Amino acid sequence: MNKLSKKPRNENMYKAILTLHDVDECMKFFDDLCTVSELMAMEQRYQVAVCLDKGMIYNDILAETGASSATISRVNRSLQYGEGGYEIAFSRLAAVEDEKK
Repeated sequence: MNKLSKKPRNENMYKAILTLHDVDECMKFFDDLCTVSELMAMEQRYQVAVCLDKGMIYNDILAETGASSATISRVNRSLQYGEGGYEIAFSRLAAVEDEKK
């Protein structure tokens, strides 16, 4: 069960994200929406997820990202038992990269 399923979600925010056309627009939107520390935390979690997806071990991920073992563990739990969002993004990003080749 989604941990947020008991709370009302603001679907309009997610719809707004889907209207953005490129990375620059997306970065501007998130710069306006989030604090610097929120953005840094999200970017670090994504970087940790990429490293875990590549099969890297915790010590190497810590060295590369500076993330705490708690953050690495939390991201790993999301990869293993989450909603599959990382996997969707990873596979679609890989498909886009393959198209460029």
